[in-house]
Amino acid sequence: MTSETAELPFSFGQPPPLQTPTRQPLADELGAFHAFGKATRRIAVPYPTATGTAEAPAFVNEFWTSKQRAANRLHEISYRACFKPQLPCFFIERLTQPGDVVYDPFMGRGTTPVEAALLGRVPYGSDINPLSAVLTRPRLQPPTLDQVAARLAEINFNFAPECPEDLLTFYHPDTLKEISALKHYLLDRRSRKALDPVDDWICMLALNRLTGHSPGFFSVYTLPPNQAVSIKSQQKINADRKQIPPRRKVTALILKKSRKLLGDCDSALRATLATVAPRSLLLTRPASGTPEIPDASVSLVVTSPPFLDVVDYAGDNWLRCWFLGINPKTIQITVPKKLEAWQVTMTEVFHELHRVLKPGGHVAFEVGEVRGGKVKLEETVLPCGIAAGLQPVLVLINDQKFTKTANCWGVDNNFKGTNTNRIVLFRKR
Repeated sequence: MTSETAELPFSFGQPPPLQTPTRQPLADELGAFHAFGKATRRIAVPYPTATGTAEAPAFVNEFWTSKQRAANRLHEISYRACFKPQLPCFFIERLTQPGDVVYDPFMGRGTTPVEAALLGRVPYGSDINPLSAVLTRPRLQPPTLDQVAARLAEINFNFAPECPEDLLTFYHPDTLKEISALKHYLLDRRSRKALDPVDDWICMLALNRLTGHSPGFFSVYTLPPNQAVSIKSQQKINADRKQIPPRRKVTALILKKSRKLLGDCDSALRATLATVAPRSLLLTRPASGTPEIPDASVSLVVTSPPFLDVVDYAGDNWLRCWFLGINPKTIQITVPKKLEAWQVTMTEVFHELHRVLKPGGHVAFEVGEVRGGKVKLEETVLPCGIAAGLQPVLVLINDQKFTKTANCWGVDNNFKGTNTNRIVLFRKR
């Protein structure tokens, strides 16, 4: 690492990390944690073993800020069922050093890899959904706003070979023409293997702006941008609201969102990203099989797997798949609906994580709560990690009030169990 990138940025709104070799054990720090005015509660999490029942120590507190947009603005890409950047930041700062590999096998929108890169760690990620790499890679090597503007000026937005009439349910005819022209440009560049980081950035921004509930999106008013409703459902929304799709300028909205996302990208941060992005590894694979990742190469895994039948990932992204020229039926995203099947799947994942982890490396496995809090997945996941040879260390329960994202879905605090993050921490001996 060069001298100009030795001092790495840390996430906004966080207490300073302990970076010295003599820092106290994590359990001791969690027990004494008081950064947000609350004392930590200590409880025990029971889990079944071959000989009966054991307990893992658990620590309950507000361990990171609940404020919206308190992290680097590069994170502000919408994706349903994603955790806040403060979650991986908390573990990255405490359990790794600059230059270490940090990995997420269910990377989603790429929160863990992006946060790892921002902190000078080497980002690895994998997801069976091909949209994940499309949403993650551009933020590891972000272009400048001038580069984005220059590239948009080169694109012929009047050439649109395909304008599906049914998508007029979402878009003004002229807006749909521009979206279709941009789709054609990107697919053509991809077919010629000519896509570069600027193209990747524009593609990511277009995906992020396809649908939403404000004038900042290409579409008429619809659900928040992390879920695309069906055409039939959108027709009903339009009828109920007596709305027709307004004209939106595609280039103007991409530039506006780019300006916002790039707001924290100063020269020091770009230098940090430049040291780790060339070593990044982003895969489109199931979490249980990642042969591209060498044995004992990863220092920390921070991840959140699909939770039973809570989220329909493929259904949420049908419109994004259309834009990318992907047939969503070819994306085999399977989320087990029964707890026993989910546990079998997660055990397979833990065996693969054990292989890629360095001795002494950690897995921070976030499971949240599901089914109104009746199913406590932390109790279910502990035996999965143990079966794969990992040692349980502790359970961290981040407990805080709901913020804007949850409220916009009409979910009340302390209901449906989504007001806590429940992270099971394992260590490889």
